Amino acid sequence: MTGRRETPGDARRPSAGESGPDPASSATRCRLFRITGRVQGVFFRDSTRERASQLGLTGSARNMPDGSVEVLACGTGEALEQLGLWLQSGPPMASVSNVESKDVGQQKCRTFTIG
Repeated sequence: MTGRRETPGDARRPSAGESGPDPASSATRCRLFRITGRVQGVFFRDSTRERASQLGLTGSARNMPDGSVEVLACGTGEALEQLGLWLQSGPPMASVSNVESKDVGQQKCRTFTIG
């Protein structure tokens, strides 16, 4: 047998995330986006669901009575930033004029849905 013998002082220390709270869950944030422009009837919600799923986000996208689209997204800050950048232009047929966003409290979402 080769290798190193473990002595009591040699116990392997857990790396970050192996014990204690899950860092992914503690880093999860939720953000509400409101997108205006030509964003209804151009596959905006479905394209947003696709992009959000690629980024590992959960939440929802829904058409609003005023013609805007509201997107609730939950996940890591980096993924939320990437989604926010994508929402600036959206799918090819969309014409986005404005994106507003604000952080909101934690929401319980298992997937990304379209409403």
